[in-house]
Amino acid sequence: MNVMNNSTNEKVLLARKAAARMVARWRREQNGSSLIEFALVMPVMLLVMTGIFSMGIAFNQQEQLTQAVGAGGQYLQQIRTSTTDPCKDTYNAITGAAPNLTAANITLTVTMGTTAVTAKTCSGDQSLLTQGGNATVSATYPCSIIAYKYTFGTCTLNAKVTEYEY
Repeated sequence: MNVMNNSTNEKVLLARKAAARMVARWRREQNGSSLIEFALVMPVMLLVMTGIFSMGIAFNQQEQLTQAVGAGGQYLQQIRTSTTDPCKDTYNAITGAAPNLTAANITLTVTMGTTAVTAKTCSGDQSLLTQGGNATVSATYPCSIIAYKYTFGTCTLNAKVTEYEY
């Protein structure tokens, strides 16, 4: 019985030594693994961060367009009795209020009463700006989500304001 315990103990000791050698070898082979993990994760992380920045730019453009259309609508309401080209004056007010947006890409629609005009000029339509009526100014602006020269989506930003003529 004593012989059997010695051989069992020797087997356990040998197994422990083998396991210790495997752990030591594994630890030695771990020297560059964190660098490899970082190299694998870094491109994906940069792509996600660039997407976040692109979305931030699109949100900023939406905010600028909304503020500019509001300013254009207020300006149209103020000049309704003195303008000869309400669309042009409103368009100039919008582009002046949003200098970071490309003016040529802004599509303007001015609805005076029940008549809608989608143009940057509408000379002669000032008679539609009647007292007690309303004027709606809406604008669209194209945007796209771009990261590393790849377009992940396109969108159209919209803003609309209605001013009542008193």
